[in-house]
Amino acid sequence: MKLKKTIFNALLFFQAALVVTGGAVRLTGSGLGCPTWPTCTGSSISPVPHQAQGTLHSWIEFGNRLLTIALVIASVVALVATVKWSKNRIDRRRVRWIAIWQLLGIFGQAILGGITVLTKLNPIPVSGHFLLSIVLIGGGLSLRHRMLDRPRVATLPVTWNMVRVVAALAALVVTVGTLVTGSGPHAGDIQAKRYPFAPREISYLHADLVIALVCLAIGLLLIIRVSETGESKTRLTRALEIFLITSLAQGFIGYVQYFTGLPESLVALHLLGATTVWIAAWNVYLTAKPSQLA
Repeated sequence: MKLKKTIFNALLFFQAALVVTGGAVRLTGSGLGCPTWPTCTGSSISPVPHQAQGTLHSWIEFGNRLLTIALVIASVVALVATVKWSKNRIDRRRVRWIAIWQLLGIFGQAILGGITVLTKLNPIPVSGHFLLSIVLIGGGLSLRHRMLDRPRVATLPVTWNMVRVVAALAALVVTVGTLVTGSGPHAGDIQAKRYPFAPREISYLHADLVIALVCLAIGLLLIIRVSETGESKTRLTRALEIFLITSLAQGFIGYVQYFTGLPESLVALHLLGATTVWIAAWNVYLTAKPSQLA
């Protein structure tokens, strides 16, 4: 059991780490530290001495690419583990497909990464690069839940519907967050294109969606405490409280970074927070399921 937990924790960790290191590439202006793809520069896979982009920038970008190799290894190990430890035919088929899509998604990430370089950090593939990571993180968490035998608790129809709304709104918040990022100053390179949105207005929209998400989550928490009983109430309350704590912390960081001129350290922390909020939101979704009577 300990080995199984380590394998699927590692997969989820590397998925999240790819997001964080990708943010480091952007925030340090290293988005074109390796100006070619799949090589770093010219015919060299790795950075070369006295590279025009600078040693630090080239190695920061190359380090992000290297992490993909670790992620591929983790996904292959996870796929083997799903085949070895699946309990029955139906379960084996489901988790195997999740694991296969993890591996395919990672190769998709590599292709998207190449497109971002070849398009000189166009914000559309940059956003797609991040959002694909979010999808893969959700898949990694789903795989972890299934392989570690985390049962979903049956809920009343109103609870289940609210859980789905909260998860969908969390996904929308993350998506709009990429538009905010793509309109702001931290592009990864001084000459990179930006979305044609006014940074202030798109930031306000993002903040309004966050407020709506927190309010809905609080409403869901009240519904659970009033309507649910037993294990459903206990497990969902715990998962939702974690989500609310991470969301409120993330919202606080977002407001502080906005009013302090978007310092790189806070932007990096906000990016890590976005990943944490999404994991917490998807965990709420994976904890619940519709009642058989629904």
